[in-house]
Amino acid sequence: MKFAKKWLTLFVFAAGTAAAQFPNKPVTIVVPYPPSGSNDVFARSLGKKLSEAWKQPVIIENKPGANGSIGAAIVSKSPADGYTLMFLSSSFTTGAAIAVNLPFDPVTGFTPVASAAKGPLVLTVKNDLPVKSVGELVALAKAQPGKLNFGSSGTGSINQFATELFDQAAGIKMTHVPYKGMGPATTDVIAGHIDVLVASAPSIMQHVRAGKVRALGVTSPTKSAMVPELGAIAESGVKGYAVELWWGLLAPPGLPRDVLAAINAEANKALASAEMKEILAREGTEPWIQTPEQFAAVIKGDIEGWKKVAKDAGIKAE
Repeated sequence: MKFAKKWLTLFVFAAGTAAAQFPNKPVTIVVPYPPSGSNDVFARSLGKKLSEAWKQPVIIENKPGANGSIGAAIVSKSPADGYTLMFLSSSFTTGAAIAVNLPFDPVTGFTPVASAAKGPLVLTVKNDLPVKSVGELVALAKAQPGKLNFGSSGTGSINQFATELFDQAAGIKMTHVPYKGMGPATTDVIAGHIDVLVASAPSIMQHVRAGKVRALGVTSPTKSAMVPELGAIAESGVKGYAVELWWGLLAPPGLPRDVLAAINAEANKALASAEMKEILAREGTEPWIQTPEQFAAVIKGDIEGWKKVAKDAGIKAE
């Protein structure tokens, strides 16, 4: 027993020492999407703060392709030592809800490390659609089942899922028109070619404020400080409806708990800084600080919830 106790003590000491020395070399954060955009902006901003705290380089590597699964597969198969991380958004969960033959398990294939930010989407309609409230939109859609259409950045995107969930919660049916990105979808709702578009606040509110498109509400469960002029859809007659964009850090599966705790603590400290709050606010978001266990529960719950939405709406991977 003394022998066993001695080795247990040495093991605990070694683990604590590993966390205390982390990191002692550069850390890589993989962004499974192209440069620019919120994922890239947030990852680079957070990476800068972590690098300053750790006194080690934090390298951002963009690994786009296959709706993020190429970069995710690289991270899932990397050593679980904290030196390879991934920064992604809630689009990961909608993609995972409909994907087939992924080279990783979206739940067990990663260690959730730290949530970073969250923010609402905005429900908008073209200017000549004769509705000025969520209630009027629902009434019009009920009177003309399937006639109204809505755009998205593509099949399986978070804005498609958010709109399909709105349909289900409101008891209506609109027709999906997928685009290759939010740019062309936004252009077409402004031009009046599509009726409805649910988009992130940074991508659409400039056009709302310029009078090019009409906003009806935000998808967050309550009114958002990020878009204070708009009410929540859930408080406008569609009870229980809520969708929020989120971003966060993941690591390979099996990350030691002491290293996990160390990264989570430093990331949370960075996110609470005035500098990060300002950067996030410019993108229509706010810091979202949780424990790794809470973040893991969100990811698992989102994937399960989006699978149900996909089944009810008939959403399938292209």
